[in-house]
Amino acid sequence: MENGEIEGAADDGMPVPAPPNGRRYRPVGSSDRAVIQMTSMEPGSSSSTAAAAVSGITPQPPRNLTVDPSMQEDPTVSQGDSKLELFGFDSLVNILGLKSMTGEQIQAPSSPRDGEDVAITIGRPKETGPKFGTMMGVFVPCLQNILGIIYYIRFTWIVGMAGVWQSLVLVSFCGACTFLTGISLSAIATNGAMKGGGPYYLIGRALGPEVGVSIGLCFFLGNAVAGSMYVLGAVETFLDAVPSAGFFKESVTVVNNTLVNGTATASTATISTPSLHDLQVYGVIVTILLCFIVFGGVKIINKVAPAFLIPVLFSLLCIYLGVFIAPRHNAPKGITGLSITTFKDNWGSEYQRTNNAGVPDPNGSIYWDFNALVGLFFPAVTGIMAGSNRSASLKDTQRSIPIGTLSATLTTTAMYLFSVLLFGALATREELLTDRLLTATVAWPAPAVIYIGIILSTLGAALQSLTGAPRLLAAIANDDILPVLNYFKVSEGAEPHSATLFTAFICICCVVIGNLDLITPTITMFFLLCYAGVNLSCFLLDLLDAPSWRPRWKFHHWSLSLVGALLCVVIMFLISWSFTVVSLALASLIYYYVSLKGKAGDWGDGFKSAYFQLALRSLRSLGANQVHPKNWYPIPLIFCRPWGKLPENVPCHPKLADFANCMKKKGRGMSIFVSIIDGDYHELAEDAKTACRQLDTYIEYKRCEGVAEIIVAPSMSEGFRSIVQTMGLGNLKPNIIVMRYPEIWRRENLIQIPSTFVSIINDCIIANKAVVIVKGLDEWPNEYQRQYGTIDLYWIVRDGGLMLLLSQLLLTKETFESCKIQVFCIAEEDTDAEELKADVKKFLYDLRMHAEVIVVTMKSWEPHMESGSSGAQQDDSQEAYTSAQRRISTYLSEMKETAQREGHPLMEDGKQVVVNEQKIEKFLYTMFKLNSTILRYSRMAAVVLVSLPPPPLNHPAYFYMEYMDLLVENVPRMLIVRGYRRDVVTFFT
Repeated sequence: MENGEIEGAADDGMPVPAPPNGRRYRPVGSSDRAVIQMTSMEPGSSSSTAAAAVSGITPQPPRNLTVDPSMQEDPTVSQGDSKLELFGFDSLVNILGLKSMTGEQIQAPSSPRDGEDVAITIGRPKETGPKFGTMMGVFVPCLQNILGIIYYIRFTWIVGMAGVWQSLVLVSFCGACTFLTGISLSAIATNGAMKGGGPYYLIGRALGPEVGVSIGLCFFLGNAVAGSMYVLGAVETFLDAVPSAGFFKESVTVVNNTLVNGTATASTATISTPSLHDLQVYGVIVTILLCFIVFGGVKIINKVAPAFLIPVLFSLLCIYLGVFIAPRHNAPKGITGLSITTFKDNWGSEYQRTNNAGVPDPNGSIYWDFNALVGLFFPAVTGIMAGSNRSASLKDTQRSIPIGTLSATLTTTAMYLFSVLLFGALATREELLTDRLLTATVAWPAPAVIYIGIILSTLGAALQSLTGAPRLLAAIANDDILPVLNYFKVSEGAEPHSATLFTAFICICCVVIGNLDLITPTITMFFLLCYAGVNLSCFLLDLLDAPSWRPRWKFHHWSLSLVGALLCVVIMFLISWSFTVVSLALASLIYYYVSLKGKAGDWGDGFKSAYFQLALRSLRSLGANQVHPKNWYPIPLIFCRPWGKLPENVPCHPKLADFANCMKKKGRGMSIFVSIIDGDYHELAEDAKTACRQLDTYIEYKRCEGVAEIIVAPSMSEGFRSIVQTMGLGNLKPNIIVMRYPEIWRRENLIQIPSTFVSIINDCIIANKAVVIVKGLDEWPNEYQRQYGTIDLYWIVRDGGLMLLLSQLLLTKETFESCKIQVFCIAEEDTDAEELKADVKKFLYDLRMHAEVIVVTMKSWEPHMESGSSGAQQDDSQEAYTSAQRRISTYLSEMKETAQREGHPLMEDGKQVVVNEQKIEKFLYTMFKLNSTILRYSRMAAVVLVSLPPPPLNHPAYFYMEYMDLLVENVPRMLIVRGYRRDVVTFFT
């Protein structure tokens, strides 16, 4: 039937076949709204007719939606005229966001595991609040965070301590670190849609949830502690400007000797600093007031931000004006104005001791050097993440974050470098070191302007920290990785009030410490850890160059990211190796905690891409050549449920994973768990996916390294034949087929099992796969059930050493480590026994295996040699042997009757078979004697390994099943092993 006939059938009321399982498309109605106009696909039709035709295939809008009459379709157009119905055009409309435009509310998943690409798959993102551009959304927050307290009350002191040239190096060093981090941040941020969370989101999606959460929480702590630093700076400035506002007595430091240009002076200086208790009281009050502003939301904060920033910019202008017109008539003696002589005097460094307040004191407890100054100054260049922390509130993250972040970084770095030159030429070293507010002293027209600028600058930076940190914590909580953070979850568009309270609590705790110089190194470590994470993320993504790595920001290279990451690490160790170790230990503890307690998430991170590329490269290097025995690893294909039925919620026999782990040395290696569903693939594809997920969960629960595969096939034999031919790649194909012995086939009268069982074994032999059949799987011990006794090997045929290797692998497990190995060799004549025993002992010695060797001759197996005084083992086997003879005789008689009645040769399952009754008796008797021998020597063995006989060619499968049943009779736990045409052990080192 052609397409036109199908459409015509629908118009005539004929039944139309239902589509297969999956998306179903509703009938097109005449009231559907047009969305796209396109030219007709039929010659001679007008554009209006084409528009109406296309309009007949879009989803029906809600009844309460007003439809523009011009957009309504022509009612004369039938639904059969739809030209794109075959392609399911309505699904494309859904993806492009029609449902969200018509007012339908679609709940977006909050966790990346539920749907990382939510903005792509469910339509346009829901507008949840005010969106900001580059200036107010990124540049201003970054500028406010960067221009903080360090510049106003520590920068001149740093210039006096380090000198001009080392201060230039210091600023360039720290500025290069943040600039390179900004480049990496820009590259990652422009590689796709970005949600809230800023650096956490970027690092987590690049390096995985464990690394993202650990670094994200450290960065959250850094932001929270930075807020306390800014608050303390504002309070300290306020108390310096208004000493009478203090409730407690000021601290007075009398310095009798100071170092000036390397010589000690006998001058006496009295320096007052605010009381620690005043800092604590005012700091707590200011933190609480800022929290009230933060509770108002991002909209209020952005309205308040210019009120903080404009006075700051004005204060900077006043500082520069004061520098150029200095010295004024009331200036201290140490302020010389811009002087080349002063510049030369301050060119070199003058490191010395200070007290806890930073006041020079030869007897002070703190010695400052370049490394310590890096830790003190670095917070003055942090803040580049302020814009990305608020990525959820930006109109265009891919444009705003690179431009705003790098502009703020370059602006402030240039300002710092210029300020080093100005301050180095402005005042003597003694003045730089003792005047804590030199910027206020030189400012024009009065110091009050600078005091206001400092206070507003620090309060603005504190406000940005208290705004970004809670949003970062809420983003981590919303990803649902750590259940302990569920309290901080927020709905889309809501303010993170609980996270804000927690951030305020941390900030207040740090304010109570009251020492600015002790807080800054801690902040520095957390920020550097985050910057290193951003650089490593970009380095990894750039180096791997995955198809999805297409950032719009082109000015980046993996080498720049690597240099940025190394700079971060170097700065961390320059500041303090002890602080570095503590911060790395904290991040490692969080990483370990997330690995143990966190919920699994796959974000397509760079590590997964690296593993994938490494696996591809390794697979190519392995090639398809034969693996050397020294490098041979068992890759078992576990046949999960081939016989009988398990409960519906049990995807695999509970003991199969335990046995699979026994085939690996120290847990190394990969297992492939396979199950076959009988039926049609089109009908059962979804069932197979569900079963695969259940099997994956089972493998993870059993802590077995492996993968799950579910195959849908018309029959088990056909499914297994497909698996054994196609499963795996190159040398990573499964080399051992593991399955349970079908002990239930006779009890449950499953007559199809013998032919399937024989077919599977023959397929393995043809595909050159080893076979391990586990009898007594229900009794197989788990990891907590220790076994004693022996592991007995009945080595009948050459198998490449697989049976020996399996026994050695069993001994590496705690379950079997107390057992000893016995090797039973089968000799045809008595004269061969001693020679065979000596050869096997030498062979085992060369293989570095310890085992007792026992030789059993086949001569005693012949019927005429059978002893009349057989033991209990002989009696047990004899009964089973007699029963097998009787069943085989009955089955053979039925086959002959059927063949005679239908006039064709002997047939089984549609295939011609050849029956040689003498061979049947010989095979059956051989199994009987072998079973008797096993029961005589190995009844109490922990496990018995015996060679698997191949199914005789053109032999009835039923007879082979009888042979196998007789072999395993009364043996509680047995591994039936057949190797393949490759050695898996070697003599050589």
